[in-house]
Amino acid sequence: MRNFRQFEVGPDPFGRKWQVLFKWLQTAISLRHSDTVDVKFVLEADGARVQKQIAMPHADLLELSRRTGHEMSDAWCSRLAALHLKRMVESGEDLEKDLVTVRLGELSGYAAEIAREEGAEMPARR
Repeated sequence: MRNFRQFEVGPDPFGRKWQVLFKWLQTAISLRHSDTVDVKFVLEADGARVQKQIAMPHADLLELSRRTGHEMSDAWCSRLAALHLKRMVESGEDLEKDLVTVRLGELSGYAAEIAREEGAEMPARR
């Protein structure tokens, strides 16, 4: 998931493939008075257009960054969110929701996937 700005996911449980466009990344303190990093995507398939917002708790991202040694950058956070969106679409889980919060356990799995994609191994927990 190196290209989080424009990609295709699916099929969903109904057999649709979705074209996904990255809309924005913002800290949600100003949006929802929440200490999260929010990433918004626009999905289109078969004439349907929906928006999904992936919220990642800031404290969880800091812990994940500490554990993995990966810099907490906008690109890394966007890639984590894109991987969660991919899982949502393909599994159908939480697909009816516009706003989904991802927790540390799930984020850890996505970080490991990114590390494999980058050809690096995640360091052991400190």
